[in-house]
Amino acid sequence: MRQRPYLLSIPLLLLIVLFFGLAASNRPPEEPLVAGFRGVTVASVADAVDQVAGQRGFLEHEFRPMVEGVVVGRARTALVRPAKPENATPVLATKHSIEMIDSAQPGEVGVIVMENGLNVAAIGGLMATAAKARDMAGMVIDGGVRDVAEIRRLGLPVYARSVTPATAVGRYASVMKDEPVWCGGVLVHPGDIIVASEDGVVVVPKQHAEAVLKLALEIDDRESRMVPVIQQLRSLGEAVKKFNRI
Repeated sequence: MRQRPYLLSIPLLLLIVLFFGLAASNRPPEEPLVAGFRGVTVASVADAVDQVAGQRGFLEHEFRPMVEGVVVGRARTALVRPAKPENATPVLATKHSIEMIDSAQPGEVGVIVMENGLNVAAIGGLMATAAKARDMAGMVIDGGVRDVAEIRRLGLPVYARSVTPATAVGRYASVMKDEPVWCGGVLVHPGDIIVASEDGVVVVPKQHAEAVLKLALEIDDRESRMVPVIQQLRSLGEAVKKFNRI
């Protein structure tokens, strides 16, 4: 979908604001466990996953907020692979990604993996519009994104590895949805908790979520108590010795 400049009338703008306002007001209460991750830093979540799960939860450093915004929510997944043009029709190129978005619950996070897809967009303005209408919390794309200005106007946070105008049609075919996928070096299961900010993207395994949140809160609290000590002693090294933390 190409970017296209246009002007919106004031009545149309009011309708859009009213629509998304009503959608937000009708959103069911957020799961307490998921909501808890809004109160911790992404860095502390990454550290906690390291310690609790014994494995990394942070995605590769190339994942950046192409459309900014904090993202917290349970993962929905889709996988797309390179295919011959005859198998990469408009329907087949986006089939499972669209089905995943169209069935998403409010607050969920779409995770779309485009295998070797840095030069191909996994999401553009139309799919982002659908995700916003479903009140999704955001999208994480192992691949490219396009129509960035349009998505920014929608206010849908998108984390991706690249920006590209190229379409998946004629190049890629959708493979599956709501199955485990390797995304940015981490295996993401449907229902895992995604936590993302400008510091990066972390996947919290659902079976460890409670323990990870507890430890992340403790890490944040310890670091907040270190700050006045560093300021008082004018020494980071002494604070590290005192709190055994860096």
